[in-house]
Amino acid sequence: MLDNYSIRAFASRARRLLVIALTCAAAGCAAQRSLVYGPNLEGFDYPYPVRIHSFKTQAQTYRMAYMDVAAPRAGGGAKASLGAGRTVVLLHGESFCGAMWKPTIAKLHAEGFRVVVPDQLAFCKSSKPINYQYSFQQLAVNTRQLLAELGTERIILVGQGLGGMLAMRYALMYPTEVTELVLVDPLGLEDWKAEGVLYLTIDERYALELQNTPARLKAYELENYYAGRWKPQYDIWLRVLAALYRGPGRERYAWNQALTADMIFTQPVLYELDRLSMPTVLIVGDLDRANPFRSSAPPAAAARLGRYPALARRAAARIPHAALIELAGVGHVPPLEVPDRFNEVLLQGIENPPAAPRSP
Repeated sequence: MLDNYSIRAFASRARRLLVIALTCAAAGCAAQRSLVYGPNLEGFDYPYPVRIHSFKTQAQTYRMAYMDVAAPRAGGGAKASLGAGRTVVLLHGESFCGAMWKPTIAKLHAEGFRVVVPDQLAFCKSSKPINYQYSFQQLAVNTRQLLAELGTERIILVGQGLGGMLAMRYALMYPTEVTELVLVDPLGLEDWKAEGVLYLTIDERYALELQNTPARLKAYELENYYAGRWKPQYDIWLRVLAALYRGPGRERYAWNQALTADMIFTQPVLYELDRLSMPTVLIVGDLDRANPFRSSAPPAAAARLGRYPALARRAAARIPHAALIELAGVGHVPPLEVPDRFNEVLLQGIENPPAAPRSP
């Protein structure tokens, strides 16, 4: 049961979202209502072949979908490419799938990299358990098992949003296996609980997840991801997300989203940034204001949370081998908003990683 303070916080949040949602509806921006995919996104094609990694975890067998795009064959006598003999692993954000990385996969492939892109459990084409103790450690173990099966020992790890928070945990657990770490507007650069955000139970989060509609989802993304500006290239991902929330697996999907939201809230990685020993590049949009828990925050806290440029600067100052790249006029999802610019700075960061720790 929510207390009076929580109810007031939600009411204030609801009023803000209503204004944005009405604006969306007036502009004709609702997702297509008739689009429905299967519970594991059956019917939605990925840009590269999807393979399945079946594995046992927590006494059950689950399926992790992934794309494994092999490096192009080197021509005879050709100059060695940037990616020759190297593997990049791309981790998706919380509102997206591995397929969000399509332009980046293509660019990395053209530069000679092997690219592995999983859908984490709870998302998209992977299994959505009904009983699962989600943790970033467990997701990191799952991902490492996939990579072991694929024969990849050392990787360049890139994560966006939720995937950035997972990438940090993975790098902390397996530091000798991550040669470079790239964090793209990662969640986890602030501790929402410590900032005063109210805790919601998984049941309360589940009830809220079930209320999601195309208009609500778009209002959330406009406010948190895209600084109030919508572009046509975002439509497909809104349609995919909306379809998952209203398709035949909607209850299971909403339940898993509630479980992963609890994981994000209760498992901060912020306090361990100084233990990231590998070269780390932070790529952040200067308009990013993502905060998945703004709706349950006191007004004063809600106003100061999710200010990514400042968060990234503080994070970069704590990570021993860190470089920060700020993208002007960009929000929370640079790979979708400005794919060409993002790919350029990504490759620059990979080619010229921070070389040495700063002096104390």
